[in-house]
Amino acid sequence: MENMNSKYYYLPILLFFVIFLWKYLLHPRKHLPPSPMSLPIIGHLYLIKNSFHQTLTSLSTKYGPVLYLRLGCRNLLVVSSPSAVEECFTKNDILFANRPQTMTGDKFSFNYKAVVWASYGYLWRALRRLMVIEIFSSNSLQKSSALRSEEVIILIRGLFKASCHKNGRSGAKINLSNWVFTFAFNVMMRIGTGKCCVSKEDIGTEKGKKIIEEIRGFFFAMLVVLNVCDFLPVLKWFGYKGIEKRMVSVHKKRNEFLNSLFDDFRQKKESIRVSESSTDRNWEKKGTLVETLLSLQESEPEFYTDDLIKSVILMLFNAGTETTSMTIQWAMHLVLAHPEAFHKLKAEIDSKVGNERLLNESDLTKLPYLQCVINETLRLYPPVPLLLPHYSLEDCTIGGYNVPKHTILMVNAWAIHRDPELWDEPEKFKPERFEGMEGEKEGFHYKFVPFGMGRRACPGAAMGLRTVSLVLGSLIQWFDWENVEVEENLDACYNSRITLNKDKPLEAICIPRQNCIRFLDQL
Repeated sequence: MENMNSKYYYLPILLFFVIFLWKYLLHPRKHLPPSPMSLPIIGHLYLIKNSFHQTLTSLSTKYGPVLYLRLGCRNLLVVSSPSAVEECFTKNDILFANRPQTMTGDKFSFNYKAVVWASYGYLWRALRRLMVIEIFSSNSLQKSSALRSEEVIILIRGLFKASCHKNGRSGAKINLSNWVFTFAFNVMMRIGTGKCCVSKEDIGTEKGKKIIEEIRGFFFAMLVVLNVCDFLPVLKWFGYKGIEKRMVSVHKKRNEFLNSLFDDFRQKKESIRVSESSTDRNWEKKGTLVETLLSLQESEPEFYTDDLIKSVILMLFNAGTETTSMTIQWAMHLVLAHPEAFHKLKAEIDSKVGNERLLNESDLTKLPYLQCVINETLRLYPPVPLLLPHYSLEDCTIGGYNVPKHTILMVNAWAIHRDPELWDEPEKFKPERFEGMEGEKEGFHYKFVPFGMGRRACPGAAMGLRTVSLVLGSLIQWFDWENVEVEENLDACYNSRITLNKDKPLEAICIPRQNCIRFLDQL
């Protein structure tokens, strides 16, 4: 009897190895892309030791630009060549137009109503159309231009005030990370709600810093798209590193913030209905995004639910703030580390705009070197080095290899942007490489993809480029800048969360230019 029980005990183990041998060793492979040796259960997770994008770059260098991995229970296709990217987003664009279900999507997307995470179909098309029309169309960008200009004035005025000492000396160490983040979030807040998060009186003060720290704590926490629990769901049962618990807490705080925001608008709208005040009527005509969405909710409550509206506002805040502020910071880091680029950029702005008026968005087409600097920044430090993941619902062929359905696709922009076969001296900061290159992303033959490609490319690219160009140009127009420390290893700061090390923000000496002080005094 005891011997029989022991046989039953070993039966599941034997069955597991039979299945493993059949699936991984005996079952013929259907011409899958190249892949390293895989281990049972964890697959290739044992290979992920450093930052995800750098690990995948190393593997692609060894196994080729079309790489197939098994991470726990998920299939992963990694592409890192222009030809493979083109094949994914032309012939197979619809097939890869979905997103994988992830822990981040589960907790933060309001049941996948966010445009970033929504499945490809009617809901996604409706959300995409809404965001393009209300925020990112040429007409909408023109309307929000004055708002961005106002916030740039507040930024420049605040930096001038902070850099001038009472004893008459000019120049002070500035936490530029804080200033730029505050600017970017205020712009998004005003577009979304018509209100500022940090008032112009509080920007740069301890009160303003505290507000920003609090906002960062719940709006911009847990931004990692994929984590180990997505590949090994069993870890969630054990509360692995408290990831799920923290996500729930962050989402609760975001939800409370948005609920309070909506309550304010509804109360204001109700007061307008019973008031004949002309000022109230003018307020109603502001047409902020929240006002527009709440009005649409009244006519189509089944579609424009509170959760859907929250998802739109949250995406505006997250995507519009973090990527913009980080690109500005990386650009400043790079031009400060390369004085020749700084002086060339300053000379271009001086000759085309001067210092008797503020640079505006209509000037940007006259500043080609400024665009080169931004493109080179995006090449070296793209906002998302592994573009947001796509997900296939059918089998397909990429690079001559068979790719099974239910595979996550990741485009390694970091690897493509630093490929020596595509770029001359790819590790160096050389804005001149973009001189003479005209057109949109497609004009770079799929070797420059900071905003993604295809149907699910970033809809806010045009707004982001306008904002980054306006701020970077204005910082160079009115101030001289000096590094606080000697040049550091910037690549070491570029981690899997795609931010500068938050414990080591960008600090620089801000010095008002002598021939600009009279203008800045009157600003």
